[in-house]
Order: sequence, then C-alpha cells, then structure tokens
Amino acid sequence: MKRIFLIVLDSFGIGGAPDAADFGDEGSNTLRAVMQSQRFLAPQLKKLGLFAIEGTPGPKGEAAAGAFGRLTEASRGKDTTIGHWEIAGIHSTKPLPVYPDGFPPEVINAFQQAVGRGVLCNKPYSGTQVIADYGEEHLRTGKLIVYTSADSVFQIAAHEELVPPEQLYEYCRAARRILTGKNGVGRVIARPFVGKAPHFTRTANRHDFSLPPPGLTMLDVLQQAGMDVIGIGKIGDIFAGRGLTESLPTRGNADGMEKTQQLLERDFNGLAFVNLVDFDMLYGHRNDIDGYAAALSEFDRWLSGFLPKLGEEDVLMITADHGCDPSTPSTDHSRERVPFLAYGRQILPNVDLGTRNCFGDVGATVLDAFGLNKGQLFGMSFWRQIVK
Repeated sequence: MKRIFLIVLDSFGIGGAPDAADFGDEGSNTLRAVMQSQRFLAPQLKKLGLFAIEGTPGPKGEAAAGAFGRLTEASRGKDTTIGHWEIAGIHSTKPLPVYPDGFPPEVINAFQQAVGRGVLCNKPYSGTQVIADYGEEHLRTGKLIVYTSADSVFQIAAHEELVPPEQLYEYCRAARRILTGKNGVGRVIARPFVGKAPHFTRTANRHDFSLPPPGLTMLDVLQQAGMDVIGIGKIGDIFAGRGLTESLPTRGNADGMEKTQQLLERDFNGLAFVNLVDFDMLYGHRNDIDGYAAALSEFDRWLSGFLPKLGEEDVLMITADHGCDPSTPSTDHSRERVPFLAYGRQILPNVDLGTRNCFGDVGATVLDAFGLNKGQLFGMSFWRQIVK
C-alpha cells in the first residue's frame, strides 16, 4: 500500500446510534433529511455502496464497487474532536465539559485579565445570531463576544477591523492556556467576522485550538514509522498539530477537495487525512437541508473525477465524525452512526462490513494496510476482509 486518502464528511450521519435518546437525538438521521431535497444527487456514493449500508434509505440489492459498512461511536460524545480522536484510535470514556449556563466566573475572570478586554454574551448561542445580537455592542465597547454551544467549545467572535485575526488567535491561545483540567474544553475557536450591522458575516479566517490528544494516535504511529501524514482542513487543529508531517488548512469544501486532488499528482507514501467542514459548519448547524444536499452533490461530482485517477496502490476511504441533522429543531450535532466506504484497485467489491462497534476500526485498518502494528490503540482492523 502506498497512499490512503481518508476523507471525513464532517457531520454526515446516517441514522441514530443505539444511545441517541441519551443525547436527546432520538430519530435524527442526517442522510434521510438531505435526501428529501431535490438538490440531492449522489450517483458516485451510490456506486461505492452508500445505500447498501444497513439501515440507510434507498434501493438495496445493487452490487457496490467497494467495501461498505456503518460505524457506531463508542466514546461519550458527538463532537468533532471526540469523533476524530476515536477514528484515530482513542476511546474517550468521559465526555469533554460543556457549559449550558455559560462559563464559570473563574474562567471568564482569568480570560479577561489575560487579554485585557471585557466579555459579552457568555452563553450557548448560534454563531450567526450571536454576531447579529452582540456585534454592535462589541464594536462600541471593544469587548469580545464569548459563547459556547452544545459542544465542548469556547468560541471568541471579533470584528476583523477591531481585532485583526492574528490578534484574535493570540486571545484564543490565552484561553487555551486557561482551559485545562476540569475546564479542558475540546476546542477554543476563533470566529472573526466583518461587515456593518445588521449585515455582519463570518469570514473564512476561523481557527481552532484543540486539546492535544490524551494518548497515542494512528497519526503518531504513521509518523514514527517514517511515513507521510498530511492533514487537510481542520485535521491539524483537531490533533493540535501532533502526528502530522504536513498540514494544509482550507477555506471550505471546495478548497479541501482541490488540495486533495492536487495530492494525487504528488509522490507521497502514507496518509492524506481530509476534513470537509462545510457540511457541518455551513449547513448542518444552520438547518439548511438544501444547502447540505447541494454540498453532498458537489462532493459526489468531484468524486467522479477523483476516482478514475487513483493509482494502483491507492485507497480511498470515506467516513464521518458525528451527525448534524438539518431537519430537526436543534442546530447542534446529533448522536448518529456514520458511513464507511472504501474503494481502490486492491479493494474487493461489494464487501458488507455490517455494523461496527467503534470508529477506531478505521484507524486500525489504515495501520494494518501499511503493515503497522496498532499496539494499544482502540479498534479492530478489517483490512483482511476488504483487500484482494
């Protein structure tokens, strides 16, 4: 095996996990929701086996071009950080802290002292609504808009003309130093915005500052074996830069797909780990069914050009990290199972992997494909089941 392209469609769930009700997500199904849209068209994903996966809607009985299955998250969470960590071999038995009533005084006071600015909001909020409601006051007072969500995040919004992105990143680094131990949130997120009231808009200069993974990951094992480990999109942020030989940030799905396409032309030996964030950030969280469907259709069209260019020793894997059903009243992530698809000239067609018990099987399979021992990493390889 020479190269694996592992693409995470951020938030593309395919139906509620067995414990969805524990998370308030009973009945959530991101795939079913977006299939309601007339803008949904996915012949390449269908060819790879998406609708052959147990529990998915759509016609059954068609032979898939590759291997397919569904993954059940074992960790206690439904967020990007925990989902990606589990894909890479970490089982998180304890959820990251969340703040439904806002951050406690000790956190806010320490942050204000560290950055020399006051704070507005400090409660769970929609990212677009919070700048609409607090943007003018932020510009008038110079105070930073701090908010959270149902996820383990400390988000700081600031207007780029008042707080340039690099300065906002420094504020985020200060928050990251404060948010440790019992207040160790998964991510501190810079949320720059521009414009004039009432037409403030967020920019593409978002940046995430994550907790370092609490243990060894698939990325560390690959890097230590001397292999190339290229992160595209949020991967560098999610793993705090650890285990990567190269990080390629992106400005959205189109940029991520373009950078992945360019890697096909490069001679590397190892893993390209890709996160396509727009499904979650732009559409899932905004309950935009048609936008989500259109983005999936765009990804499917991109696949039609990508698949034929895969080399003899290349494998494509597609999965997700959680759900974000845009058809529910909630704008938060949903606790769902996620798809797994694998395709390449060395991959057996029409292999049904059934329902797997953890996301970590993906990381274990990647390491097995490269002949590496996963050691104590969480997950079981299914490489021998899918390789010719």
